[in-house]
Amino acid sequence: MSVALFTLGGTIAMAGAGPGGVVARLTGAQLTAAVPGLADLAEPLDVRDVEAVPSAALTYRQILDLVDAAGAAVAAGATGVVVSQGTDTLEETAFLADLVWPHAAPLVFTGAMRNPTLAGPDGPANLLAAARVAAAPAARDLGVLVAFNDEVHAARFVRKTHSTSTATFASPNTGPLGHVIEGEVRLLTRPPRHAPLPPVDRDRLATTRVALHTVTLDDDVALLDAVARGRQGLVVAGFGVGHVPPDFAPALGALAERIPVVLTSRTGAGAVLRHTYGAVGSETDLQRRGLLNGGLLDPYKARVLLRVLLAAGAGRAEIADAFARHG
Repeated sequence: MSVALFTLGGTIAMAGAGPGGVVARLTGAQLTAAVPGLADLAEPLDVRDVEAVPSAALTYRQILDLVDAAGAAVAAGATGVVVSQGTDTLEETAFLADLVWPHAAPLVFTGAMRNPTLAGPDGPANLLAAARVAAAPAARDLGVLVAFNDEVHAARFVRKTHSTSTATFASPNTGPLGHVIEGEVRLLTRPPRHAPLPPVDRDRLATTRVALHTVTLDDDVALLDAVARGRQGLVVAGFGVGHVPPDFAPALGALAERIPVVLTSRTGAGAVLRHTYGAVGSETDLQRRGLLNGGLLDPYKARVLLRVLLAAGAGRAEIADAFARHG
Protein backbone atom coordinates (compact mmCIF):
# COMPACT_ATOMS: atom_id res chain seq x y z
CA MET A 1 0.00 0.00 0.00
CA SER A 2 1.16 3.54 -0.69
CA VAL A 3 0.03 7.16 -0.91
CA ALA A 4 0.25 8.66 -4.40
CA LEU A 5 1.68 12.20 -4.61
CA PHE A 6 0.95 14.30 -7.69
CA THR A 7 2.98 17.52 -7.91
CA LEU A 8 1.75 20.59 -9.81
CA GLY A 9 4.36 23.17 -8.88
CA GLY A 10 3.52 26.36 -7.00
CA THR A 11 5.25 28.03 -4.05
CA ILE A 12 5.85 24.69 -2.36
CA ALA A 13 8.16 23.72 -5.26
CA MET A 14 9.87 27.05 -5.86
CA ALA A 15 13.60 27.60 -5.51
CA GLY A 16 16.47 29.47 -7.12
CA ALA A 17 15.78 33.03 -5.98
CA GLY A 18 17.31 35.64 -8.24
CA PRO A 19 16.64 39.06 -9.75
CA GLY A 20 13.50 37.75 -11.40
CA GLY A 21 12.12 36.11 -8.25
CA VAL A 22 11.66 32.45 -7.42
CA VAL A 23 10.48 29.93 -9.99
CA ALA A 24 9.13 26.39 -9.81
CA ARG A 25 12.08 24.03 -10.04
CA LEU A 26 11.85 21.30 -7.40
CA THR A 27 10.74 17.83 -8.45
CA GLY A 28 8.56 15.64 -6.29
CA ALA A 29 11.61 13.63 -5.26
CA GLN A 30 13.37 16.81 -4.15
CA LEU A 31 10.27 17.97 -2.29
CA THR A 32 9.87 14.74 -0.36
CA ALA A 33 13.59 14.51 0.44
CA ALA A 34 13.28 17.81 2.33
CA VAL A 35 10.49 16.59 4.65
CA PRO A 36 11.70 15.23 8.01
CA GLY A 37 9.72 12.17 9.09
CA LEU A 38 8.13 11.50 5.72
CA ALA A 39 10.22 8.40 5.11
CA ASP A 40 9.09 6.99 8.46
CA LEU A 41 5.40 6.87 7.55
CA ALA A 42 3.81 3.45 7.33
CA GLU A 43 2.57 4.26 3.83
CA PRO A 44 5.39 5.13 1.40
CA LEU A 45 4.86 7.90 -1.15
CA ASP A 46 4.56 7.07 -4.83
CA VAL A 47 5.72 10.38 -6.37
CA ARG A 48 4.43 11.50 -9.76
CA ASP A 49 5.44 14.84 -11.24
CA VAL A 50 2.66 16.28 -13.37
CA GLU A 51 3.52 19.83 -14.42
CA ALA A 52 5.37 22.56 -12.55
CA VAL A 53 3.26 25.65 -13.22
CA PRO A 54 1.86 28.50 -11.13
CA SER A 55 -1.66 27.67 -10.01
CA ALA A 56 -2.93 30.68 -11.96
CA ALA A 57 -2.02 28.75 -15.12
CA LEU A 58 -4.09 25.66 -14.26
CA THR A 59 -7.24 24.78 -16.20
CA TYR A 60 -10.36 22.74 -15.50
CA ARG A 61 -9.17 20.13 -18.01
CA GLN A 62 -5.86 19.69 -16.17
CA ILE A 63 -7.61 19.21 -12.83
CA LEU A 64 -10.12 16.76 -14.27
CA ASP A 65 -7.29 14.81 -15.91
CA LEU A 66 -5.53 14.81 -12.55
CA VAL A 67 -8.65 13.46 -10.85
CA ASP A 68 -8.73 10.64 -13.41
CA ALA A 69 -5.07 9.85 -12.73
CA ALA A 70 -5.67 9.95 -8.97
CA GLY A 71 -8.62 7.61 -9.38
CA ALA A 72 -6.45 5.20 -11.37
CA ALA A 73 -3.88 5.27 -8.56
CA VAL A 74 -6.58 4.37 -6.04
CA ALA A 75 -7.88 1.60 -8.30
CA ALA A 76 -4.30 0.25 -8.43
CA GLY A 77 -4.12 0.07 -4.64
CA ALA A 78 -3.18 3.54 -3.32
CA THR A 79 -4.62 4.21 0.14
CA GLY A 80 -5.05 7.88 -0.67
CA VAL A 81 -3.75 10.67 -2.88
CA VAL A 82 -1.96 13.97 -2.20
CA VAL A 83 -1.84 16.86 -4.67
CA SER A 84 0.66 19.68 -4.16
CA GLN A 85 0.01 22.91 -6.04
CA GLY A 86 0.09 26.68 -5.75
CA THR A 87 -2.36 28.18 -3.29
CA ASP A 88 -3.81 30.97 -5.45
CA THR A 89 -6.47 28.76 -7.05
CA LEU A 90 -6.42 25.85 -4.60
CA GLU A 91 -9.88 26.54 -3.19
CA GLU A 92 -11.31 26.30 -6.72
CA THR A 93 -9.30 23.30 -7.93
CA ALA A 94 -10.03 21.31 -4.77
CA PHE A 95 -13.75 22.09 -5.06
CA LEU A 96 -13.79 21.10 -8.74
CA ALA A 97 -12.12 17.82 -7.83
CA ASP A 98 -14.60 17.27 -4.99
CA LEU A 99 -17.56 17.63 -7.35
CA VAL A 100 -16.45 14.61 -9.37
CA TRP A 101 -14.32 12.50 -6.96
CA PRO A 102 -16.18 9.16 -6.61
CA HIS A 103 -13.83 7.24 -4.32
CA ALA A 104 -13.84 6.59 -0.58
CA ALA A 105 -10.07 7.12 -0.50
CA PRO A 106 -9.02 10.65 0.53
CA LEU A 107 -7.83 13.10 -2.14
CA VAL A 108 -5.87 15.75 -0.23
CA PHE A 109 -4.69 19.08 -1.63
CA THR A 110 -1.86 21.06 -0.06
CA GLY A 111 0.76 23.68 -0.84
CA ALA A 112 2.80 26.37 0.85
CA MET A 113 2.85 30.09 1.51
CA ARG A 114 6.62 30.36 2.15
CA ASN A 115 8.90 29.00 -0.55
CA PRO A 116 12.00 26.93 0.32
CA THR A 117 14.35 29.90 -0.06
CA LEU A 118 12.74 31.68 2.92
CA ALA A 119 13.22 31.16 6.63
CA GLY A 120 10.60 28.78 7.98
CA PRO A 121 9.13 27.37 4.78
CA ASP A 122 5.80 25.68 5.53
CA GLY A 123 5.79 23.30 2.57
CA PRO A 124 7.46 20.34 4.32
CA ALA A 125 5.07 20.42 7.28
CA ASN A 126 2.04 20.75 4.99
CA LEU A 127 3.21 17.89 2.79
CA LEU A 128 3.78 15.65 5.81
CA ALA A 129 0.35 16.50 7.21
CA ALA A 130 -1.32 15.87 3.86
CA ALA A 131 0.37 12.46 3.55
CA ARG A 132 -0.83 11.54 7.03
CA VAL A 133 -4.39 12.59 6.19
CA ALA A 134 -4.34 10.69 2.90
CA ALA A 135 -3.30 7.52 4.75
CA ALA A 136 -5.71 7.92 7.67
CA PRO A 137 -8.69 5.56 7.83
CA ALA A 138 -10.67 8.32 9.54
CA ALA A 139 -10.35 10.51 6.45
CA ARG A 140 -12.13 8.06 4.17
CA ASP A 141 -15.53 8.92 2.71
CA LEU A 142 -15.07 12.65 3.25
CA GLY A 143 -14.40 13.52 -0.38
CA VAL A 144 -11.65 15.97 -1.24
CA LEU A 145 -9.79 17.59 1.64
CA VAL A 146 -7.27 20.39 2.12
CA ALA A 147 -4.45 19.88 4.66
CA PHE A 148 -2.70 23.09 5.62
CA ASN A 149 -1.14 24.47 8.79
CA ASP A 150 -1.98 21.16 10.56
CA GLU A 151 -5.68 21.71 9.88
CA VAL A 152 -7.96 19.52 7.79
CA HIS A 153 -10.64 21.28 5.74
CA ALA A 154 -13.41 20.07 3.46
CA ALA A 155 -12.83 21.30 -0.08
CA ARG A 156 -16.42 22.54 -0.34
CA PHE A 157 -16.01 24.87 2.65
CA VAL A 158 -12.41 26.06 2.52
CA ARG A 159 -11.31 29.55 1.46
CA LYS A 160 -7.97 31.29 0.99
CA THR A 161 -8.39 34.21 3.38
CA HIS A 162 -4.98 35.96 3.45
CA SER A 163 -2.45 36.79 0.77
CA THR A 164 0.67 35.84 2.76
CA SER A 165 -0.20 34.17 6.08
CA THR A 166 0.67 30.51 6.59
CA ALA A 167 -2.76 30.22 8.23
CA THR A 168 -4.46 31.47 5.07
CA PHE A 169 -6.81 28.51 4.59
CA ALA A 170 -9.94 28.59 6.70
CA SER A 171 -13.53 27.42 6.51
CA PRO A 172 -15.43 30.50 7.71
CA ASN A 173 -18.85 28.84 7.82
CA THR A 174 -17.84 25.61 9.55
CA GLY A 175 -14.29 25.67 10.86
CA PRO A 176 -11.86 22.82 10.08
CA LEU A 177 -12.99 19.23 10.12
CA GLY A 178 -10.02 18.33 12.28
CA HIS A 179 -6.33 18.69 13.01
CA VAL A 180 -3.06 16.82 12.78
CA ILE A 181 -1.81 16.62 16.36
CA GLU A 182 1.52 14.97 17.24
CA GLY A 183 1.38 13.16 13.93
CA GLU A 184 -2.14 11.83 14.49
CA VAL A 185 -5.08 12.80 12.30
CA ARG A 186 -7.91 13.89 14.63
CA LEU A 187 -11.21 14.49 12.85
CA LEU A 188 -13.80 16.22 14.98
CA THR A 189 -16.77 16.22 12.62
CA ARG A 190 -17.95 14.36 9.52
CA PRO A 191 -20.29 16.35 7.27
CA PRO A 192 -22.49 14.27 4.97
CA ARG A 193 -20.92 13.81 1.57
CA HIS A 194 -22.64 14.79 -1.68
CA ALA A 195 -22.86 12.24 -4.46
CA PRO A 196 -20.34 13.04 -7.22
CA LEU A 197 -21.52 14.66 -10.41
CA PRO A 198 -21.38 12.62 -13.63
CA PRO A 199 -18.11 12.62 -15.62
CA VAL A 200 -17.49 15.91 -17.43
CA ASP A 201 -17.22 16.09 -21.21
CA ARG A 202 -13.90 17.91 -21.69
CA ASP A 203 -14.74 19.22 -25.17
CA ARG A 204 -18.09 20.61 -24.09
CA LEU A 205 -16.48 22.12 -21.01
CA ALA A 206 -14.00 24.00 -23.20
CA THR A 207 -16.83 25.81 -24.96
CA THR A 208 -18.85 26.48 -21.80
CA ARG A 209 -18.05 29.79 -20.13
CA VAL A 210 -19.50 31.36 -17.00
CA ALA A 211 -19.00 35.01 -16.10
CA LEU A 212 -18.61 36.44 -12.60
CA HIS A 213 -19.54 40.00 -11.65
CA THR A 214 -18.88 41.42 -8.20
CA VAL A 215 -21.27 44.25 -7.38
CA THR A 216 -19.69 47.43 -6.00
CA LEU A 217 -20.92 50.74 -4.62
CA ASP A 218 -22.53 52.91 -7.32
CA ASP A 219 -21.80 50.19 -9.87
CA ASP A 220 -22.34 50.55 -13.63
CA VAL A 221 -25.27 48.40 -14.75
CA ALA A 222 -24.05 48.56 -18.35
CA LEU A 223 -21.18 46.26 -17.33
CA LEU A 224 -23.59 43.35 -16.94
CA ASP A 225 -24.32 42.93 -20.64
CA ALA A 226 -20.63 43.22 -21.47
CA VAL A 227 -19.64 40.66 -18.83
CA ALA A 228 -22.36 38.17 -19.79
CA ARG A 229 -22.02 38.51 -23.57
CA GLY A 230 -21.13 35.19 -25.14
CA ARG A 231 -21.38 33.36 -21.82
CA GLN A 232 -23.65 30.48 -20.97
CA GLY A 233 -24.10 31.47 -17.33
CA LEU A 234 -23.48 34.28 -14.85
CA VAL A 235 -22.64 34.38 -11.14
CA VAL A 236 -23.37 37.63 -9.31
CA ALA A 237 -21.53 38.38 -6.08
CA GLY A 238 -23.98 40.71 -4.40
CA PHE A 239 -23.80 42.85 -1.29
CA GLY A 240 -24.35 41.22 2.10
CA VAL A 241 -27.14 38.64 2.04
CA GLY A 242 -27.60 38.94 -1.74
CA HIS A 243 -28.51 42.51 -2.68
CA VAL A 244 -27.74 44.66 -5.72
CA PRO A 245 -28.44 48.30 -6.66
CA PRO A 246 -32.08 48.80 -7.73
CA ASP A 247 -31.22 49.46 -11.38
CA PHE A 248 -29.41 46.11 -11.53
CA ALA A 249 -32.58 44.15 -10.74
CA PRO A 250 -34.39 44.45 -14.11
CA ALA A 251 -31.12 43.95 -16.01
CA LEU A 252 -30.37 40.75 -14.08
CA GLY A 253 -33.95 39.59 -14.56
CA ALA A 254 -33.60 40.03 -18.31
CA LEU A 255 -30.36 38.04 -18.29
CA ALA A 256 -31.99 35.31 -16.20
CA GLU A 257 -34.55 34.82 -18.97
CA ARG A 258 -31.68 33.88 -21.33
CA ILE A 259 -29.06 32.17 -19.15
CA PRO A 260 -28.80 30.80 -15.60
CA VAL A 261 -27.87 33.60 -13.18
CA VAL A 262 -26.75 32.55 -9.69
CA LEU A 263 -26.88 34.99 -6.78
CA THR A 264 -24.08 34.76 -4.19
CA SER A 265 -22.61 37.00 -1.50
CA ARG A 266 -19.34 38.86 -1.88
CA THR A 267 -18.74 38.82 1.90
CA GLY A 268 -16.80 35.54 2.08
CA ALA A 269 -19.00 33.89 4.70
CA GLY A 270 -22.66 33.37 5.40
CA ALA A 271 -25.57 32.52 3.14
CA VAL A 272 -27.62 34.40 0.60
CA LEU A 273 -31.04 34.80 2.22
CA ARG A 274 -34.27 33.72 0.54
CA HIS A 275 -37.19 35.71 1.88
CA THR A 276 -36.19 38.36 4.43
CA TYR A 277 -35.89 41.60 2.42
CA GLY A 278 -38.39 42.74 -0.20
CA ALA A 279 -37.07 45.95 -1.76
CA VAL A 280 -36.11 46.19 -5.43
CA GLY A 281 -32.70 44.56 -5.73
CA SER A 282 -33.18 42.42 -2.60
CA GLU A 283 -32.77 38.67 -2.53
CA THR A 284 -36.55 38.13 -2.64
CA ASP A 285 -36.94 40.46 -5.60
CA LEU A 286 -34.06 38.90 -7.52
CA GLN A 287 -35.34 35.35 -7.01
CA ARG A 288 -38.75 36.49 -8.22
CA ARG A 289 -37.02 37.72 -11.37
CA GLY A 290 -35.49 34.29 -11.96
CA LEU A 291 -32.10 34.37 -10.23
CA LEU A 292 -30.99 31.14 -8.54
CA ASN A 293 -29.95 31.21 -4.90
CA GLY A 294 -26.30 30.21 -4.33
CA GLY A 295 -26.82 29.55 -0.63
CA LEU A 296 -23.56 29.21 1.29
CA LEU A 297 -21.39 28.85 -1.81
CA ASP A 298 -18.95 31.68 -2.33
CA PRO A 299 -18.86 33.24 -5.83
CA TYR A 300 -15.78 31.29 -6.95
CA LYS A 301 -17.19 27.88 -6.05
CA ALA A 302 -20.58 28.82 -7.48
CA ARG A 303 -18.89 29.60 -10.79
CA VAL A 304 -17.13 26.21 -10.77
CA LEU A 305 -20.36 24.35 -10.04
CA LEU A 306 -22.38 26.27 -12.64
CA ARG A 307 -19.81 25.70 -15.38
CA VAL A 308 -19.61 21.97 -14.70
CA LEU A 309 -23.40 21.67 -14.68
CA LEU A 310 -23.80 23.59 -17.91
CA ALA A 311 -21.08 21.49 -19.56
CA ALA A 312 -23.09 18.42 -18.59
CA GLY A 313 -26.17 19.84 -20.33
CA ALA A 314 -28.11 20.47 -17.11
CA GLY A 315 -31.35 22.41 -17.46
CA ARG A 316 -32.61 25.12 -15.13
CA ALA A 317 -34.42 22.70 -12.81
CA GLU A 318 -31.33 20.49 -12.49
CA ILE A 319 -29.13 23.51 -11.83
CA ALA A 320 -31.47 24.85 -9.18
CA ASP A 321 -31.57 21.42 -7.52
CA ALA A 322 -27.76 21.15 -7.55
CA PHE A 323 -27.35 24.56 -5.94
CA ALA A 324 -29.95 23.66 -3.32
CA ARG A 325 -27.83 20.60 -2.43
CA HIS A 326 -24.35 22.12 -2.61
CA GLY A 327 -25.25 25.59 -1.36
